Amino acid sequence: MRRNASLFVAISLLSGFGSSAMSLVNGIWILDLTGSTGLAALAGLCVYAPVLAGPWLGGLLDRVPRRPLVIAVNLLLAAALLTLLTVRGPGQTWLIFTVSCAYGVSYVLIDAGETALLPSALAPTELGDVNGWRSSAQEGMKLVAPLAGAGLYAWRGGPAVAVLSAAMPILVAVLYAVLRLRWTPADQRIEPGGGPRTGLVALFGERATRLPVVLAAVSIAMSGFTTAGIYAIVVTELRLPTTFLGVLASAQGAGSILGGLIVGRLIAARGAVAVGVAGTALFALGCLARCLPWWPATVLGAVVAGVGLPATLVAAVTAVQTHTPAALLGRVAATANTAMFGPLVAAIPLGSAAVHLGARPPLIVATAICLTAAVAATVTRRSTARGQTPTMPAPPHRKAGTSPASR
Repeated sequence: MRRNASLFVAISLLSGFGSSAMSLVNGIWILDLTGSTGLAALAGLCVYAPVLAGPWLGGLLDRVPRRPLVIAVNLLLAAALLTLLTVRGPGQTWLIFTVSCAYGVSYVLIDAGETALLPSALAPTELGDVNGWRSSAQEGMKLVAPLAGAGLYAWRGGPAVAVLSAAMPILVAVLYAVLRLRWTPADQRIEPGGGPRTGLVALFGERATRLPVVLAAVSIAMSGFTTAGIYAIVVTELRLPTTFLGVLASAQGAGSILGGLIVGRLIAARGAVAVGVAGTALFALGCLARCLPWWPATVLGAVVAGVGLPATLVAAVTAVQTHTPAALLGRVAATANTAMFGPLVAAIPLGSAAVHLGARPPLIVATAICLTAAVAATVTRRSTARGQTPTMPAPPHRKAGTSPASR
């Protein structure tokens, strides 16, 4: 199992490096070709928009063998990236947008595919730790890859970055091929025609998955809602140069790496719901600290928020892996991704509008919403625990991917 755990962490490192490098360069490349900041920003929208189709795309993972599909998606992504070698001027800008959309679709399928494959490659007790390590690996690449991508772009141009990024999914496909799986959940028979509703019912019909996913969705949405407010805090309130935003990004990244390393043990000790509550509360405290008119408090707030945000995400993913029937894990994982990241599409522009009320109101609103969600989840968890009967204990050992006892 340690071999598989190492392979999954290596997969996260490689895929995180390639995607982080290319996501930054796509916007720079479009800006250089067209001179339009609006078009450059749309590249990011192309990447994130396909997450809204998660419930439909995830069904594919439950109807075909998952590992071959994930391998094929990585290889197709590499081929799509190599088409950027033909970009020579503004007339080929559409190709960059097309590849950005391909990245977005691949994110949905690969992220859900990894979530579905992990329970068949690892022991249930390892899921939290490995999910945390993967989160730390991805966050670490967000600190390194954009600098590397921008440097290579300045030196050799966009095509060189495209070649480097294309090499990453090819290596990832090789690592997927050498994984040792105990069994393939996708081979189980499922009821045809279930559609997206099946994933929604399986995800939100179970408290053990519903609460962590909702907490992660709230925290992630508020991270987008506060983006403009944080910019305004730095520039208008603290009167610091815009480059200080890079310091905050690094501070949050450092917190995310730390959070990813410890979250697995916390989930094993306290459970996914409790860790989701703690992560949401920490993110709220991080938002509140960034309201203070003192730049060290802003940096500390970024670190605290960085610890809390991945904790909510890892708790939600681990809960989905542990409490979802194996034959539905692909669509439920994709539906969970949509639930957690889809609200960003609305939260970011709402935050941009709210900042006209001042730099701090968006952060205060985010703090209130996150703390309310954490308190509500705690009350629900405790009331459910009091209502459970002690005469029907859960089996001490349950295979990964099987559904829990009915509540």
